[in-house]
Amino acid sequence: MGRHRYEDLEVYKKSVDLAVLVSLRTRKYPDFEKFSLVSQTNRAVYSISNNIAEGAGRGGNAEFRNFLHYSLGSLNEVENELLLAQKLGYLEDKEYLDFKDRAEIIKKMLINLIKAL
Repeated sequence: MGRHRYEDLEVYKKSVDLAVLVSLRTRKYPDFEKFSLVSQTNRAVYSISNNIAEGAGRGGNAEFRNFLHYSLGSLNEVENELLLAQKLGYLEDKEYLDFKDRAEIIKKMLINLIKAL
């Protein structure tokens, strides 16, 4: 299939939206979390769309599939970090569930794209 246009992929768009929402929300975490949970969460959530974009430009389907697996790993990390934030009282239950729902949609889309390749 060659190079892929990641900008056209719905999973890419949704992962960018998730990154923006999570990043804006982590700004409200306690200051002492700035270099730990905030940094870690943002690094992982940015990595989801970054890996889709990077993999799409690498060439073949096999390489793209590998990068989609990296995105999936980062998404799992984000889900765990959001759960920690909820349990620590930084996220309301409703916010956490909204993020979790968005993550589940992205996860299904990534898995389907991996299968399609």
